[in-house]
Amino acid sequence: MEPITLYHNPRCSKSRAALALLRSRGIEPDVVEYLKTPPSVAQLRGLLAQLQLPVREVLRRGEAVYRELGLDGPTLTAAALLQAVHEHPILLERPIAVRGERAVIGRPPERVCELLDD
Repeated sequence: MEPITLYHNPRCSKSRAALALLRSRGIEPDVVEYLKTPPSVAQLRGLLAQLQLPVREVLRRGEAVYRELGLDGPTLTAAALLQAVHEHPILLERPIAVRGERAVIGRPPERVCELLDD
């Protein structure tokens, strides 16, 4: 089986549940604590391609920094939003599980199992 990478925030219950679910199936993912090691803009672009989602779909709109930076502005470019996520990784929806060319947002956590169906 191809390895799985989990973009993880240990303080998030959904992220912890996704990690526990993978482990309960005998899978030890490569855990990336993205708040400690934020993905680069290029890595974020790659994640979006794997998720097949636009950047606005992976933003955590409830975060204070989202409002402070005015990220709901309709004229902001994808590049500007990606830079904001790189600089403030708390904005990135979590958890994100990646396997090969595919990725899913683990909300609900059981969605990570979609990567196991190959």
